[in-house]
Amino acid sequence: MTAGDGDRIDIAYRDVPSQAVVEAVAEAEGVPPEQLQPPTYEPLHSVIDPEALDTLFAPRADDVARAGGEVSFRFCGYDVTIGRDESVTLEKPDD
Repeated sequence: MTAGDGDRIDIAYRDVPSQAVVEAVAEAEGVPPEQLQPPTYEPLHSVIDPEALDTLFAPRADDVARAGGEVSFRFCGYDVTIGRDESVTLEKPDD
């Protein structure tokens, strides 16, 4: 992992959250995002619906930003947290 402290990496995303998660895990694993695929890595859609994730953080229909919140899930061996502040945090679990 290249950014952050110890077993944690924090990045900000500019695109959709689902793509940011793939890019963050690829960076942490030291591989290009297009190599983050089976059989070595699980697909994102096996743990969370990427479209639903992106919709959750997209502006409302009236183009107003949604209120705060975050989503956490485990993906490719990392605890992933996506925050309303356009952040993706990866942490290696202790187990």
